[in-house]
Amino acid sequence: MMHRELYIGVMSGTSMDGVDTALVAIEDSRIELLAHDDFPMPPELKQRLLAVCTGQPTNLIEIGTLDHQLGLLFADAVDALLEKSGYTADQIRAIGNHGQTVFHQPTGTTPFTMQLGNAHLIATRTGIDTVADFRRKDMALGGQGAPLVPAFHKTLFQSSDSSVVILNIGGIANLSVIRPDEPVFGYDTGPGNMLMDFWCQQHTGKPFDLDGQFARQGKVDDILLEAMLTEPYFSLSAPKSTGRELFNDAWLGQQLTNHTASAKDVQRTLCELTAVSIAWEVLKFQSGPNPTLLVCGGGARNPLLMDRISALLPDWYVSTTREQGVDSDYMEAMAFAWLAQRRIHDLPSNLPEVTGASRLASLGVVYPA
Repeated sequence: MMHRELYIGVMSGTSMDGVDTALVAIEDSRIELLAHDDFPMPPELKQRLLAVCTGQPTNLIEIGTLDHQLGLLFADAVDALLEKSGYTADQIRAIGNHGQTVFHQPTGTTPFTMQLGNAHLIATRTGIDTVADFRRKDMALGGQGAPLVPAFHKTLFQSSDSSVVILNIGGIANLSVIRPDEPVFGYDTGPGNMLMDFWCQQHTGKPFDLDGQFARQGKVDDILLEAMLTEPYFSLSAPKSTGRELFNDAWLGQQLTNHTASAKDVQRTLCELTAVSIAWEVLKFQSGPNPTLLVCGGGARNPLLMDRISALLPDWYVSTTREQGVDSDYMEAMAFAWLAQRRIHDLPSNLPEVTGASRLASLGVVYPA
């Protein structure tokens, strides 16, 4: 029996639309969300990070500067959550900080992943022990280092007779598959909001397509969609993971070569790309009388995307994790709070059947306050 402890999870995803923080209470296998916040990321910092993520030339001074600035930003986000919630630093056992991924290369001769956000700064500024660097131990064991949230989903959602798939639609979409009497399975399906957000920013000046309004003005370009779906990543076998290194503005520009679709038709087609690439994968795991798809992440707030996913999965019950009592916007932040708790108590937190690692491991490095 483990006594009740409080943890804070900090997550800045591939969309870079802000820093999500979640304060949770964990007792044995029970997890309760006590407070949450969304802390803004300065636009200038986001642009500099995007430049690094998309492979523009950089140098060690820029990387070190971004690492420092992100450490301060994450510390400020934690302080803002504490102030908002009324809790104090001495009540928190540890922070789980994912960091900002700037590159993820899980295959090849030198697989690596890089997340920035100086955890020493977070720990010393907040006065709370901080757990970070969650992905590299799994990769050292031959895994992809991603996705890590299926292990957390396993603790939250179970079904006795049917498939339950948890779909997180952030910048990249990833799923966790929970089936009766079978190991949990999961991987990245491909683009989530990332390409839609980029195109919307370029053509409307807005950071994302609110309620799918821009996309609704257009129609799907079937030829363009078919071309996009030939991307080799979609046909790879799991375990697999991806990010902005592949699905970026250069990838989209290449797809648009020799296509004359209007901006609004491209936006609609990108929405369909996300929906179709997700549905392709979800359909592989249909079993039992009432298969369920529970969606979380920013994409859960896009009604057009949700409608298209539902239409492509007519035999599935499609809803959000919020309906199951878990806030769909803060699922990943909660997951990294949980991962921090696992590290503090030296408990395994990866799933080798998901990541491809050779064995179970307790992920993360503890940075004392």
